[in-house]
Amino acid sequence: MIDIALPKGRLGEKVYQILEEAGYPCPAIREENRKLVFEDVRSGVRYFWVKPSDVGIYVERAAADVGIAGKDILLEHQPQVYELADLGVGRCRMCVAGKKDFRDSRGRTLRVATKFPKIAKSYYSACSRDIDIIELHGSIELAPLLGLSDVIVDIVETGKTLLENGLEVKETVVPISARLIANRASYKFKYEEIVRLCRRVEEHCRRAGYLGEEEIR
Repeated sequence: MIDIALPKGRLGEKVYQILEEAGYPCPAIREENRKLVFEDVRSGVRYFWVKPSDVGIYVERAAADVGIAGKDILLEHQPQVYELADLGVGRCRMCVAGKKDFRDSRGRTLRVATKFPKIAKSYYSACSRDIDIIELHGSIELAPLLGLSDVIVDIVETGKTLLENGLEVKETVVPISARLIANRASYKFKYEEIVRLCRRVEEHCRRAGYLGEEEIR
C-alpha cells in the first residue's frame, strides 16, 4: 500500500485525475462526502487530502510515502524529501512585480512584500541586493499601491490581477509546477512500488501533453 498526500483544491483534483488514469484509481474519492482518507486495496493506494503547504511535512515525516507539491512550497519550506518528477501541471511563475513606473535604485534598501520570504531572500541574495522583507499573508498586490513596499514577490498565473491593479511583472524568479515527492525512507523500502508509480505518472503526463520529452528525468 502506497500512502499519497494530495493537495486540496483544483491542483489536487487534477493530480488525482492523472493518478487515476495512470492506473491508481480510488472510486471512493469521487463520492460526495467529507472524508479525508480514501483507500483502494486493488490499486494498492491510500489517498488523503491536506493543505497544499502541508504536503511536504506529511511526506517528510512519513505520514505519506509520496505526495504532490508545488515547486514554490518545496523552495519555501525546504522539506527533506526526494523530488522525483515534474508533472508539468499547475504551471505558473514566481515573479517580482511592481508599479509600472517603478524603477529600482541600488542607492537604498529595496522593500519587498511577499508570502515567500525564503524564496525572496535567496533570489535577491544571488543578485547581491539589500532588501527589507515585509511578510504578508493576504492581498500582496495592495502593498506597493499603498506605499508599504516597492515591489512584491508572488505567484503569477495569468497576470490579470496585477494588470487590474496597475502592476506589472518586472522579473521572473523561478518557474513553478507540481512535483512528485517521496519520503526518503519510503523510497528505500518501497522502491519498486514508488518507481513504478513515478514512471506511470510521468508517461501519462507526457502522453497528455503536460511534459515535453526534454522535461522528463
